Amino acid sequence: MAASVARRHHPLMPLRLWWLPGSLSTGTILLLTAAPITALLVQGSADLSPLLRDTYLRHVIWFSFYQAALSTLLSLGLALPLAQALSRRRFPGRTLLLRLFGLTLVLPVILVVFGLVAVHGRQGWSNRLLEWLGVEPVSYLYGLTGILLAHVFFNMPLAARILLQSIEAIPASQWRLASQLGFNSRQLFRWLVWPAVRAALPGLASLIFMLCFTSFATVMALGGGPKSTTLEVAIYQALRYDFDLPLAGSLALLQLLFCGAFLWLQYRVSKPPAFRGEAQPCCPRHDARWWHTRLTDTLVMTLALSIFLPPLLAIVTAGLNPQLLPALVSARLWSALSQSMVIAIGAGLLSVLLTTGLLLTSRHLKLREGRRRLAGGLEAGGSVILVLPAVVLSTGLFILLRGVADVFALGPLLVILVNALMAMPYGLRTLQQPMEQVVLRYDRLCASLNVRALDRARLVEWPLLRRPLALALALAVMLSLGDLSAIALFGNQHLQTLPWLLYQQLGSYQMTEAAATALVLLTLNLALFLLIEGVLGGKHAHAD
Repeated sequence: MAASVARRHHPLMPLRLWWLPGSLSTGTILLLTAAPITALLVQGSADLSPLLRDTYLRHVIWFSFYQAALSTLLSLGLALPLAQALSRRRFPGRTLLLRLFGLTLVLPVILVVFGLVAVHGRQGWSNRLLEWLGVEPVSYLYGLTGILLAHVFFNMPLAARILLQSIEAIPASQWRLASQLGFNSRQLFRWLVWPAVRAALPGLASLIFMLCFTSFATVMALGGGPKSTTLEVAIYQALRYDFDLPLAGSLALLQLLFCGAFLWLQYRVSKPPAFRGEAQPCCPRHDARWWHTRLTDTLVMTLALSIFLPPLLAIVTAGLNPQLLPALVSARLWSALSQSMVIAIGAGLLSVLLTTGLLLTSRHLKLREGRRRLAGGLEAGGSVILVLPAVVLSTGLFILLRGVADVFALGPLLVILVNALMAMPYGLRTLQQPMEQVVLRYDRLCASLNVRALDRARLVEWPLLRRPLALALALAVMLSLGDLSAIALFGNQHLQTLPWLLYQQLGSYQMTEAAATALVLLTLNLALFLLIEGVLGGKHAHAD
């Protein structure tokens, strides 16, 4: 009865058109993913055994797994004690530090690479300190060490924030009981902390492993040669350097199989943690007073912050160099800036449009028709890009279009399409719950007042959804602005974005020019993020 009433009194759009937004979005996603995959299947060999017999390619596959596993262990191994320390300590700047940890989600990878080079490079801060101490400078950045530094920089803060939320969700009554029972540090960890974080660790580990396995910009910039090459970089080299399309297609298919297996494993091991109560950020811990926990927490936070803060500071301090003025007025820099703006805004708008269309139909199916399985299938279609790394998708598009069009002439459009798809999973997570809440709370009211179509969109949907829409758009723009995967395949002398320009400058050791590009990229990131959230999100966009 309720379903029939919902069908008769559809307050959002005419009944015959509920399928249209989701169909257009799904059709676009399928066209942009199925066609490139088909091209890879046609161009590449379904028999991947020759790849596995090649000694160098076996090394590439082994190194891809090895660096991802080592990065995951280091990130989690530092994140867990860091989350413990942050849960015990209250100090000035703690809130700011946690917000800086959130920056790693939107900070361009190549920008962090510049910061790492400025700190750990041959002429970096660490070697200058060694020279001041009378020690011979060392070279350790390029290769596995640099890759691990970058991966820990990005993933350790993310893991620490998630684990901290789990620890702070432990009810205050349990901490008081533990204090009354005189629990020591080992007992506190065994009976309180470990049960709180245990459920989050498998999913977190699989997520970090997949992010490190599909890392492209980090390995390409810091790998340092064939010895430290991953599958994604090998795909890029086969396509752009050797123009070996069958090899690129076969490698891309292999990467696709691995990513599909990782995503399946992630869904298998990720379980929602048991509800333990509301977060208790101010809950006192009796072990915070002990001298050995003070010492341990100080050492852990010093190590973590020595990895995280210096690259960020290096990006800012490099911009204070008076020699940057000639580099800042470079025509090449401002050309890259304008192309980055066009691509980022275009990809952001397209990503939000596709995501919104998909969710309009999926929420109708889920909440008005009761067809949750079909709705879940639509939403999974929006996240299918998680199985397709940007390099694999770009390789498929390159192979698909090379015989019918000038791929490099279509470069800006292709980069926009790839970046829009790559941002969709973030948009789905940002918009899904708010859009469903609008239906659950206001559908009956809109139906009783006969508020429909455009009136509903203007009076109900927009005021309630402008903040999550602004956040989804800001995230999509930031991700596109910092992308190096798609532009690495489609970029040329006429198509250069700021990340691609910064990568080229770092590769040719033009550190002054690279500092100028990094400063502009960082400023543009922060300005666009604040502008989109402040203007589109409204005056309360930053309210808690």
